Amino acid sequence: MIPLVRRVTAACVLGAALTACAATPHQAPRVARPAPSETSAPPTLAPGPGGLTPVFKHGSRDRGRTVALTFDADMTADQGARAAAGEHFDNPGLIAALRALKVPATVFMTGRWAEEYPDQARAIGRDPLFEIANHSYSHYAFTDDCYGLPTVSGDRMRADVERAYAAFRKAGVPDARPYFRFPGGCYDRRALKALTPVGVTAVQWDVVSGDAFATDAEAVSRQVLEGVRPGSVVVMHCTRSAAPTTERVVRTVVPELRARGFRFVRVSELIGS
Repeated sequence: MIPLVRRVTAACVLGAALTACAATPHQAPRVARPAPSETSAPPTLAPGPGGLTPVFKHGSRDRGRTVALTFDADMTADQGARAAAGEHFDNPGLIAALRALKVPATVFMTGRWAEEYPDQARAIGRDPLFEIANHSYSHYAFTDDCYGLPTVSGDRMRADVERAYAAFRKAGVPDARPYFRFPGGCYDRRALKALTPVGVTAVQWDVVSGDAFATDAEAVSRQVLEGVRPGSVVVMHCTRSAAPTTERVVRTVVPELRARGFRFVRVSELIGS
């Protein structure tokens, strides 16, 4: 998702932009969820009340100074023309920075992004530094009134998530994680119930970086550094067109957080702890 940027303003800009370029998600047959890792299944949370999809927002506050940087690789189902015209929904410089700094991270990727950038999706998915999780296929909202995003109907929610896993497999991602981030961060009981058969853990966050549509990397860095606590999940973006400052932010906050005694982990480690 593209979350709140200094709260609501930029999210509303995004909603308007996506509404202008998006339509009803393509129909696709349902596919089986990805097979678990051959070595060991990644940790997930137990179902919530009534057997609903569980929601994870942050890790333990008292089991060490760990923090998970997460990056949403956003691209909607109907933004192919914009990509063909030269808009960059990827951010190789950011991935290179994470590798250079040796920072583990979780990338929440849309299936449409994986289709547009299969080589990058495969490289990220096969790099032990990273893990890929599901951000839907279409990047359409799973509730009504979600910052102006188009919506996925209730009977298509499960198929949209499973279609993303199919796109990851086609791109060569060997082991996408059973974690899901709702587009816009918007969900309700109906959405949690629709995804119960998929067996995912919904992953939210407790630190909004504010990198979406930001032009002031220093302000974004300051917002991250002020928000991080032990066990935090930070939401950022892996899209140059919508979040052009993120690489600079990472190069600033990573050394500072390490100086404060924080250790970077993937979401799976937070959930597993």
